[in-house]
Amino acid sequence: MPGGITVSAQSVPAEARPLVIAVDGPSGSGKSSVSREVARRLGLEYLDTGAMYRAATWSVLEAGVDLTDAPEVAQHVRDLDLTMGTDPSAPGVRVRDHDVAAAIRETAISTVVSKVATNLEVRAELLKRQRDLIQAARVGTHQGVVAEGRDITTVVAPDADVRILLTASEEARLARRAKELHGTADAASVEATRDQIVRRDSDDSTVSNFEVAADGVLHLDSSALDFEQTVDAVLAAITRIVTGTVTDLDDSDRTARAGAVS
Repeated sequence: MPGGITVSAQSVPAEARPLVIAVDGPSGSGKSSVSREVARRLGLEYLDTGAMYRAATWSVLEAGVDLTDAPEVAQHVRDLDLTMGTDPSAPGVRVRDHDVAAAIRETAISTVVSKVATNLEVRAELLKRQRDLIQAARVGTHQGVVAEGRDITTVVAPDADVRILLTASEEARLARRAKELHGTADAASVEATRDQIVRRDSDDSTVSNFEVAADGVLHLDSSALDFEQTVDAVLAAITRIVTGTVTDLDDSDRTARAGAVS
């Protein structure tokens, strides 16, 4: 990577490891792609908790369970045979013997995943599994984990070593997701993407707070940053938090550092 800020696992004091880094934020903020790259560069495991809800949704639909039957959906998820890969270079997702990593990203899942994600019994079940996966990444030969998704910083891992709320303006988030899904961010593509971003965030906000940083959670606005700049900003923030040189960033500091990354 030319220029920018270079941070590696060696930048983090040994006594602070294994690290748990929690990244929260709304749809399209970049939390998944950024978290995965941060995990890769730091040599940590990677956990995409949103993929767990998507996989559960895929399985519910595959089984023909009525999404409006909350108790039945919850029971199906409790019985779900779900395996989450945590290698940031290849974080697979398997339901029973099915590789669903690609299938769970399809529009058919994106448009209904909130129906499963807002089921409180489903959230309770997946919360337990998420905590188990995070704990597993703390032991053995693992160096830790970057876990991202709804409620990570406040409910799933409130004791994480680093907690970051990664946000971006609605305009920036719509443009990013449109480009990801349609290859362009023209007006038509943005409008075709709006439901997945705006409506899903509205639905999920009924059971989760991912737009305002809780106490002790660092807020990073990536609206004006590209992917590499956002990764660099997150890596720099992790180093500064773990080494005790910062507990929060204000807007002026964030802007100054973002402008310095090139």
